[in-house]
Amino acid sequence: MRAPGLALLFALALPGLAPAQIVSADYADPTNRYGHGALGDGGEYGQLRVALGDGTEQRFDLPSDIVFEDTAPRLADVTGDGETDVVVVESLARQGARIAVYGADGRKAVSPAIGTRFRWLAISAIADFDGDGRVEIAAVDRPHLAKTLRFWRVEDGEIQEVAWFPGVTNHRFGAAEIEGGLRDCGQTPEIILADARWQRILAVSVANNIITSDDRGPYTGPGSLEAAQRC
Repeated sequence: MRAPGLALLFALALPGLAPAQIVSADYADPTNRYGHGALGDGGEYGQLRVALGDGTEQRFDLPSDIVFEDTAPRLADVTGDGETDVVVVESLARQGARIAVYGADGRKAVSPAIGTRFRWLAISAIADFDGDGRVEIAAVDRPHLAKTLRFWRVEDGEIQEVAWFPGVTNHRFGAAEIEGGLRDCGQTPEIILADARWQRILAVSVANNIITSDDRGPYTGPGSLEAAQRC
């Protein structure tokens, strides 16, 4: 006689019945309803499309008072549950930008918004910067004004700030791309940025819970930050 529940256990173990992993994501539905222009003529969208490993696609539409204001979604497991997440920037009509994390079923967590309309943040890198096994999201808060690198972590269903470092930037207003980013050569991950005056290249890292920066030479344009990311 077959034990009760055996068929159910077997069914749960069958390939393809586990939740489908996210394999890619992009923005759709370009819009000008927010009209900030931080990323030039584009960079504002009303929809996030998420492709899953089983061949299906999820689409998430924002209400009329929010847009995705970003260059591209980023894929990483930032919640620590073993599932791939999508990290994006949302901008609210009255409160400005915030970081949001989406899963296959929709939005999972958000950070507090900056608090003022037309105030933006530029995600720079995602990694376990302090080596504690948890992943942080590093973003420059108001790269044209405050020029402060902030580290965020998903904790208890919320995106919380855990550290900050002043005097850096990674974006010029109106440019279509965010400059610099992660440099990970197998040791301590670094974030490549420009200093606040766009004069020097800085490599920011975390060691023993202390954030430091290393000068990597003069900033001479986007290519110099790209070169500084290479191992």
